[in-house]
Amino acid sequence: MNFRHRGKEEPEINLIPFIDVLLVVLIFLMLSTTYSKFTELKVNLPVADAQRARDYPKEIIVGVGSDGRYTVGGQSVAGRDVQSVAAALSAAASGDLQRVIIISADASAAHQSVINVMDAARRVGLQQLTFATQTGRNGAGAEASPPAATD
Repeated sequence: MNFRHRGKEEPEINLIPFIDVLLVVLIFLMLSTTYSKFTELKVNLPVADAQRARDYPKEIIVGVGSDGRYTVGGQSVAGRDVQSVAAALSAAASGDLQRVIIISADASAAHQSVINVMDAARRVGLQQLTFATQTGRNGAGAEASPPAATD
């Protein structure tokens, strides 16, 4: 008879099923989370009857305040001239000229302020522009029309 004392075996903890469960939970949270887009300026968007909001994966949101101030990608622009906006757009685009510019101008913003953004985008070489609006009384949410090329 063999009465030798056997050594205790350490239990193994298999981490692979645990990692799989955490990965599934992480994917679920990523898909169910809503992302909000905020601009630095408080703007009242103009009203338009559009179909539905579109999300562009490569977008740069340019805010135009009623007082003529600008924000590019949530960052305030120091000046109010075309060169300042063009420099901020160039920095935000990071050399990718396929980015979509969404102009989110206040309803009472001066027409010249919006034209300055369009001119700055043209100078930088960004050609896809669209405007953010609110839907009329029969709809809800912010809308963006399809990008329009500038020449």
